[in-house]
Amino acid sequence: MRVYEKRLDVKQHVADLHKQKKSIGFVPTMGALHQGHLALVKRAIDENQVVIVSIFVNPTQFNNSEDLINYPRTLESDIALLSKVSDDIIVFAPLPKEIYGEETKSIKYDFKGLENEMEGKFRPGHFDGVGTVLKHFFTIVSPTKAYFGEKDFQQLQIVRKLVTIEKMSLEIIGCPIYREESGLALSSRNKRLSQKQLQASPLIYKTLNQVKNDFGTKSVKNLTDWITEQFKNNDLLELEYFEIAKVSNLKSIRRKRKDTKYRAFIAVFAGEVRLIDNIALN
Repeated sequence: MRVYEKRLDVKQHVADLHKQKKSIGFVPTMGALHQGHLALVKRAIDENQVVIVSIFVNPTQFNNSEDLINYPRTLESDIALLSKVSDDIIVFAPLPKEIYGEETKSIKYDFKGLENEMEGKFRPGHFDGVGTVLKHFFTIVSPTKAYFGEKDFQQLQIVRKLVTIEKMSLEIIGCPIYREESGLALSSRNKRLSQKQLQASPLIYKTLNQVKNDFGTKSVKNLTDWITEQFKNNDLLELEYFEIAKVSNLKSIRRKRKDTKYRAFIAVFAGEVRLIDNIALN
């Protein structure tokens, strides 16, 4: 397994791969890898001749400094985990200076309103940071395809818009949410949950499933009120938001319309740990 820290080293290697006309699958991560990440990596291996995985905790997408400090950094174990999948994976694990130079700063993007919905309301500047770091990585790695989990569905839609804005020739692949047996969506942040919080957190997916079951017969207001009630007196889980939105533009809705795809989105705090999830409704 090759592990690179310098962008020039990766660019030189990628240039050789392109001369050989090899397809490159790219899986960007912030490390603390779990089976959800590995599912993305395995799909990338199935669909490409070469796979590159980045491990980089991106400072510009954190609007909470404590969250950035506390985010798990487990590079050695991440590399060991990837090596069990394949020894041929290329790992790019740079320091911030290698990506941003002397000034760690985001580009201001206009994602046509996608950035202002849901996560954007609670994490100002977050998607500028996401767009900025991915522009850097896509430029360095020059992938054929890049793989993202649907747990961060809003991010997935924004990445697709980023590729259009920057006129980049790569395909963005959305992959199904990988869940624990309890239904809890896998996340690197799950490592910070206490045992009691872990036991309580499956309520998030349970309520989403019930919303999906009831979506055809109940109003958006009734579903939203019901979700609020489920978390109202919960000592371990605090609801930050629940919204039902159009898949096309992620705008929340009050009424359903025929021939329109919808998705339910939720964000919940378990202590200081923020958990997000979503589900397709139709």
